[in-house]
Amino acid sequence: MSSRIRIAIAGYGNLGRGVEAALERASDMELVGVFTRRDPQKLTLQTRGVPVHSMDRIAEFVDAVDVLILCGGSKADLPEQGPALAALFNTVDSFDTHAKVPEYFAAVDAAARKAERVAVISVGWDPGLFSINRLYGEAILPEGATYTFWGKGLSQGHSDALRRVPGVAGAVQYTIPSQEAIEKVRSGSRPVLETRDKHTRDCYVVLAAGADADAVREAIVTMPDYFADYDTTVNFISAEALAREHAGMPHGGFVIRSGTTGEASSQIMEFGLKLGSNPEFTASVLVAYARAAHRLHQQGNIGAMSVLDIAPGLLSPKSAAELRKELL
Repeated sequence: MSSRIRIAIAGYGNLGRGVEAALERASDMELVGVFTRRDPQKLTLQTRGVPVHSMDRIAEFVDAVDVLILCGGSKADLPEQGPALAALFNTVDSFDTHAKVPEYFAAVDAAARKAERVAVISVGWDPGLFSINRLYGEAILPEGATYTFWGKGLSQGHSDALRRVPGVAGAVQYTIPSQEAIEKVRSGSRPVLETRDKHTRDCYVVLAAGADADAVREAIVTMPDYFADYDTTVNFISAEALAREHAGMPHGGFVIRSGTTGEASSQIMEFGLKLGSNPEFTASVLVAYARAAHRLHQQGNIGAMSVLDIAPGLLSPKSAAELRKELL
């Protein structure tokens, strides 16, 4: 009988495929199944021999899965799936709607506690690794200011908003941090920065046949909640260039804490990421926290947790003794 942690995936989009790839590099884990709302017969996995099941049958596999990694979206999928699946399995998810984390946590926590399961929510790099670094900064430098910059990275939500503009046949949007703002923060001056000061938005748009470029540009730069509050550049390109140059999903960013200690000594803490694939990196974080979720459940823990509640040693396949010897 295998002693590896049995992992299943709920949802097989970009994030689900990233989890599958990450599991190939985790020798203490094995992928035992994928659950989908699509026709299972039409889904082809990267891993041979792993069964694909309908999401409707997921309750049948409670005893066959140690941790279920939820790969649905935060807007419509996870608010429903998170609590429902935490009532059946130990779970890990990447819920990333920051403002709604407290209510989501409460719903998942209630379900997980009733089922005596562990549910780790909002795992990824932001929320997730960036959240931890914001905590470190505030705890270590209580007198100071924290700044978070995102990008350069492709925003899936903003790209979708672009594609809904009349006259747009295809589009992507990149969030770009202001280098001037970053350098001001790194200087220790602790500037007061407005939304427009920290990021710009760079759009690459394929026009539909007969569309008016000026009208499309105006509709984009004045769009509330997405582009109106930012300096936005609209670049018109061909469909071929869009497919050739903008198919990847890079992202990243920085968390910077600028603070003062002792006799007004200036201190800067910085954590940064430069990601070639946002979903693949997020998936790798999910897999590490799945290991922690399994260990926590084995220890008798129940209920919802966030990355702020979990000791970092639980993420590693190495023992505590090995980590003390190799990393301290």
